[in-house]
Amino acid sequence: MKSGWLVNERGGRLRRDVVRVGYGLFYVAAGLNHFVNPEFYLAIMPPYLPWHGPLVFLSGAAEVALGALLCIPRTTRLAGWGLIVMLLAIFPANLHMALHAEQFPQLPSIALWLRLPIQAILIAWAYHYARRGAR
Repeated sequence: MKSGWLVNERGGRLRRDVVRVGYGLFYVAAGLNHFVNPEFYLAIMPPYLPWHGPLVFLSGAAEVALGALLCIPRTTRLAGWGLIVMLLAIFPANLHMALHAEQFPQLPSIALWLRLPIQAILIAWAYHYARRGAR
């Protein structure tokens, strides 16, 4: 079979592109939710961080921008590095939620703890794009 845009020797560029764009759109949707439902994000902000409102909107804007950049092949590497930085920056909020599960009775405690290793997986996934780009 001839190599081309839809299929190559490794089993399909289309499949890799769909996964990359899907991962990017996941961040776009999550970022937009910061603007639609800011109360949730304000509630999970650790008390030791200043400027809760601006940080919620900044992190939402970063997720939208980085997710969109991930969808563009030429900016995939940049998006990957940016996502790693962003995921590390929001880790304190996720850790705060897990350590203070009683403040979030609407969420199962196990889910709050599972977010931590899931975040490590998301960082590894972002690193894949940071290292390799859209290839």
